[in-house]
Amino acid sequence: MVFFTSLRASGMWIWLFLLLPLPLFGQTNTQFENAWSQVSAELRDTLEATGMVGSSWAFLREGRVLAHETFGHADLETGRRVDEATIFHWGSITKTLTGIAIFQLRDRGLIGLDDPILVYVPELARVHNPFGPMDQITLRHLLSHSSGFRGSTWPWGGAEEWHPHEPTRWDQIVAMLPYTEILFHPGSRWSYSNPGIIFLGRVIEEVSGEEWEVYVEKNILRPLGMQRSYFDYTPYHLLPYRSNNYTVQDGVPNANGLDFDTGITVSNGGLNAPLGDMARYLAFLTGSGSEEETRSHQTVLARESLEEMWNEEVIIQESGDLRESMALSFFLEEFQGVRYVGHTGSQKAFFSFIYVHPGSETGAIVAFNSNGQPGNGAARPNTRAILNWFRELLFSRVFPVFLEQTPHPTTGPERR
Repeated sequence: MVFFTSLRASGMWIWLFLLLPLPLFGQTNTQFENAWSQVSAELRDTLEATGMVGSSWAFLREGRVLAHETFGHADLETGRRVDEATIFHWGSITKTLTGIAIFQLRDRGLIGLDDPILVYVPELARVHNPFGPMDQITLRHLLSHSSGFRGSTWPWGGAEEWHPHEPTRWDQIVAMLPYTEILFHPGSRWSYSNPGIIFLGRVIEEVSGEEWEVYVEKNILRPLGMQRSYFDYTPYHLLPYRSNNYTVQDGVPNANGLDFDTGITVSNGGLNAPLGDMARYLAFLTGSGSEEETRSHQTVLARESLEEMWNEEVIIQESGDLRESMALSFFLEEFQGVRYVGHTGSQKAFFSFIYVHPGSETGAIVAFNSNGQPGNGAARPNTRAILNWFRELLFSRVFPVFLEQTPHPTTGPERR
């Protein structure tokens, strides 16, 4: 079947005709084309109006990219525009890789989800827990962000230009433990915790005998064919594709630098990848692709284990059409009664999300390389608001094309 997608380059639209083995027929094609072009045009207008430097977004079905759009620049200094090869930073989406690695070790019989974290990270016995002994806190609590640990990794300073971006060594984390307090009874509620994921990264290293980056590259990235994905500093041969990131203040974008070291927090937010590699990841999450690809998916994690990761553990919030809850390293977004699985990411001025609807084997990806700071009132991107607004556009207009639901419009994000 012939289907088409569009790219925008040098101010012109280029239509690429693709042969896609997808069971899309007649009206469904037209509905998707119309919905996608409308939401993409609205997003593009918003990015232009708010001063976003660069962005890229895509939609997939059955393991294949139906449409991929690009906007603006990856690097202003060199004039390099965002294209299909541009590498973005994905921040906390990295946490889902840590979750998958934990499940791999569980499936091999090496750990249990309800094991106390102290079994693998005995240093945590130094943490002050007013709610009981530290061996109450399990791997499951850490995966579901219900352990009671604080949100930030480094809560005491770090704002000077000469400070490292994140703690660089495990012994720096250990030194903070006697000054760390459990904030609520473990398992009683949700509270996002970056240190909690670092502790899971430590479990992976202790049990596997390998550094977290090595284990994940060998056991997740490589079998999924994510050949241009990596952690922290960019390999020399990929530097021409790496996006910079920008803080926009008073209408002026200021570059934050191509690379930064996430240090000991790499298991929590160190992933860099082009959208093509992230599409391979979404194909894995939806169980889609060729026979060979789906076989490789099973070597990464059995389908039943992946779906187990998506069982609701704790409620986060309900607001309007959206009910949000936490599973095991993945967020569940229930929009107008339809559940989507995914995660967002933000670090430096990079913002992103991935979401899939496993039943229809569909998924969406977006990445931005800029964020605004308060100033004199000039245009600046409120990127968190744009990300949330675009997510709801996709949930209400694009995903429903494949769910046989009636879409409806949503209002735009705050522009400031």
